[in-house]
Amino acid sequence: MRMLSDRSVNTKFNIIAALLLAALFLSLAYSNYRREQALILTTAVDNARSIAHQIIETRDYLSQSVTNEPEHNYNLIPQVAATQIAKRLTSGSRYYVRQISLRYRNPGNRPDSFETAQLATFRDTQAREVWQVAGEKGKKALRYLLPMKADQSCLACHGTYDTAPRFVRERFPRGHYSYGYRVGEVIGAVSVSVPMEGLYHEVGTNLAFDLLYDGAVLLAFVLVSGWLIRRTILTPVKNVAESIADVARTGNFSERLTGRGNDEIGELIGSFNELMAELDRKTLQRKESEDRYRNFIEIAQSPIVTFVGDGKIVISNQKAEKLFGLTKQELLGQCIFEFMENGEALRAGVEGYFSSGSSDLIGATVRQTVRDVCGNPFEVDMVISVSQADQNPIFSAILRPLK
Repeated sequence: MRMLSDRSVNTKFNIIAALLLAALFLSLAYSNYRREQALILTTAVDNARSIAHQIIETRDYLSQSVTNEPEHNYNLIPQVAATQIAKRLTSGSRYYVRQISLRYRNPGNRPDSFETAQLATFRDTQAREVWQVAGEKGKKALRYLLPMKADQSCLACHGTYDTAPRFVRERFPRGHYSYGYRVGEVIGAVSVSVPMEGLYHEVGTNLAFDLLYDGAVLLAFVLVSGWLIRRTILTPVKNVAESIADVARTGNFSERLTGRGNDEIGELIGSFNELMAELDRKTLQRKESEDRYRNFIEIAQSPIVTFVGDGKIVISNQKAEKLFGLTKQELLGQCIFEFMENGEALRAGVEGYFSSGSSDLIGATVRQTVRDVCGNPFEVDMVISVSQADQNPIFSAILRPLK
């Protein structure tokens, strides 16, 4: 936060607003990115499930409807026909479909390592379906498997060797592992593979466009809001601060600001103007009072100096200037205690007045030895009086030199 402490309010606002909005936009963009990924995955799984069910339904229909045709046309074998139909269904799409089995007859239906593990899962746990985003040739792909269970029509070719059609027995001899299935046993699965890299790339492209768009919105917001806040809030407040600094530097209370509206900023400006007017009035009154006091002490027959609590002289008459051998300007700010031979006693008396509200020195005539600017001593009778000025006591010392 040290970095922000030295910045202007406008800069702080822009930085904080930009950081907060950037965090908001990034979180929203990431949330949209994850939601799109989940939607793409859900859609891919639903489509893969639909394709797999269509293939199984097609195979089951052919198994129940076709009789001797496969002996004369190999393409009418239910499994072969279903595979060809699946290829046509998915032609031109991202989906790759095939039928697999641990006890395959067609080498093209040999399962890979992932499919082998899932077929074992179907066999051991009776799972209804399995899908997973896994690596395939170094790229991510959705792997979906739907088990196929043997029914009575399947046993015509996959039951015992002796009951199989002649063309099947000619291709696959007795003892081949593709025989011996029972009704309800998992005979294989429909495997659907969907490359996800391209789909995820589209999502990433959308994310990049979202970030670019959000960045433009963020920049526009920061610029517009920064301009509005600077114009409506920061500049008026800065003007008030600069005016206060000018008053503190010059002591000129005639400064006034132009009001803007009736909001909090307008109230601040109005309060500042009222304060300046009151200070200007009090300054004028004090100046008039000081002028009257100066005129009064100037006609006095004795030297008079007026000082504040720390002893600094604020007003003197010509006789006091002559007594100390200094001009009026030279006397201003001098400490009266330093001109007294017993100045510490006078200082203690003044401090006692501040602490207790009274002092034996106040109103009493006290003989003091005073030294002028050259250090020459002379005795005076001193009488000190107290008056109030701007809530603070002010002391006046009348010095009567002894002949």
